[in-house]
Amino acid sequence: MIAGNWKMHMTCAQAKQYAAAFLPQVANAPKDRSIVLAPPFTAISTLQEALAGSDVQIASQNVHWEASGAFTGEISAEMLLELGVGYTIVGHSEPRKYFSESDEQINQRARASQAAGLIPILCVGESDEQRSNGETERVIRRQVEQGLEGIDPSKLVVAYEPIWAIGTGKTCESEEANRVCGLIRNWVGYPNLTIQYGGSVKPGNIDELMAKSDIDGVLVGGASLEPDSFARIANYEVVTAAAAA
Repeated sequence: MIAGNWKMHMTCAQAKQYAAAFLPQVANAPKDRSIVLAPPFTAISTLQEALAGSDVQIASQNVHWEASGAFTGEISAEMLLELGVGYTIVGHSEPRKYFSESDEQINQRARASQAAGLIPILCVGESDEQRSNGETERVIRRQVEQGLEGIDPSKLVVAYEPIWAIGTGKTCESEEANRVCGLIRNWVGYPNLTIQYGGSVKPGNIDELMAKSDIDGVLVGGASLEPDSFARIANYEVVTAAAAA
């Protein structure tokens, strides 16, 4: 599962231009992979129209746990479903950092997503300080256990995004990323769980990352903003041990 998170980028007009450049490049992508774009809320409808007839799907960048109410600035699962959204990103490090989102709130968002028929992409990851202090496993296990309480793992995507590698140009070594993804799979206890890696994913490292045993996809930030770049990522090439040798 190859997902691009545009964050606070792209107007409706820019989203339309992006789709026109991107779709021809992924028209022949292997059918064993899902391609997902997460635009700002304002561009969802425009992008959905531009992607009509393709296999590219839409994710939202967040969702509220209530169906409606006095929650200024929030958006409900029902509103997203009306626009044809299939996935919701919850627990990204930026809302955790800038808006102090708790694991409990993230769990509520994920539960609301599943209850409405949406698939949550639940993000987990440690800071540079936490990694330096040897707390990586403790932090991520807590995020997994609290964030996934009451969640059906068969209708879930978990994205391991080490915070120190997001937008910094630093990339977690593929072996280490794979190790942590394997731990997450064991902690959840569902072998078929889809686990993504995110953190400075780019065309130059996508093939190596996707060759790893426990990495089932990627959640891409900056490199998803250029259609050529993200198309190369979506069209990653499977590297076998024999080919690498």
